[in-house]
Amino acid sequence: MAKLVDNPKLAFRLARAIVSDIALYNQEKVKEGIKNDSVFDVLAAELDEGREHFYGRVSPDLTDRDHLYDRAIVDVMIKQAGKIESSIW
Repeated sequence: MAKLVDNPKLAFRLARAIVSDIALYNQEKVKEGIKNDSVFDVLAAELDEGREHFYGRVSPDLTDRDHLYDRAIVDVMIKQAGKIESSIW
C-alpha cells in the first residue's frame, strides 16, 4: 500500500487535480450546474467519488482534510466557471 499524503500542500494539489479531472470530463454538467445554480446537485456523484478517492490517498490525521477538497472545488470548478452566464453572479 502506498504511503498516505500527510502534507497539506501536497494534499491540496491532489484535491485540485481530482477536481480538475472531474471538471474536464464533465464540462457540460459544469455549465448546466453553473447556469442553473445546481452544480453540487448535478455533479454530486462525481464529486462524491472524487472525495472518496481523495480520502483514500490522504491521511485521515491531516488537519482540515475536508476543507482542502471543498476549497479545491471552489478554486478549480467554480472560479474558473466565472465566464459562464449565470444568475448567481
